[in-house]
Amino acid sequence: MRLFCVLLTAISLGTPVALAQTPYTHAQTKAANLARMRAEALNGGLRLYRSDRCMYVTRGVDCLVSADERGFLFRFQGGEPGWQQQTPPQPTLETEVLVSIDGDEILAVPYNGPKR
Repeated sequence: MRLFCVLLTAISLGTPVALAQTPYTHAQTKAANLARMRAEALNGGLRLYRSDRCMYVTRGVDCLVSADERGFLFRFQGGEPGWQQQTPPQPTLETEVLVSIDGDEILAVPYNGPKR
């Protein structure tokens, strides 16, 4: 809250504000969303399939395998709705999706099938 007040004050006074940004932040967020949506489409839609929670976290950081000049590679599990609420969670599917470095295009789906 304090940071918000400082930023709001600085902006209202016309003071330049520089915010630290990590590389790929916006593109990685778009890439994670695109990868998750592709898995949902490939596996029957939200009525039949849910991706791992890590794909709903900003930038999908826990599912990110690599990020380099080739793009963002995500690997995550999934299954029918409710699989993560089971004890223990029992995913049935695994998906890998490679998304362009700008986060705008699916480049490949190296794997989408039974959990390996």
